[in-house]
Amino acid sequence: MTTILLLTVSNIFMTIAWYGHLKYKDSLLWKAILISWLIAFVEYCFQVPANRIGHYQFTAAQLKTIQEVITLVVFCIFSVLYLKEGLKWNTLVGFSMMIGAVFFIFKEW
Repeated sequence: MTTILLLTVSNIFMTIAWYGHLKYKDSLLWKAILISWLIAFVEYCFQVPANRIGHYQFTAAQLKTIQEVITLVVFCIFSVLYLKEGLKWNTLVGFSMMIGAVFFIFKEW
C-alpha cells in the first residue's frame, strides 16, 4: 500500500508539472520549464522511494503498470477539475483498454 500511495502522490506532482502550465499559455516558456522542473523534483522524491520499496513486492513491469494506471486516473481527474476539459467516450474507452492490460501483466501464466 505504501508503494501505491507514494506513486499516487508522485503522479499528482508529475501531472501538475507536465500539464499545469497549459492554463497559463501567456507566461514565458522558460518560466513554465523552470517551474515544471521544480515540481518534477518533488515528484521524483516520491517516485524513487515508491519504486525502491515496491520492487521488493512487484516486478519492474508490474510497478510500471501500476504507475500508468495511477497516471490515467490522476490525469482524468486533473483534466476535468483543473483544465475544465471533458472526457469523451472514446478517451474513456481507450483508457479502459489500457487498464485492461493490467490483467495480462499481473496474471500468473
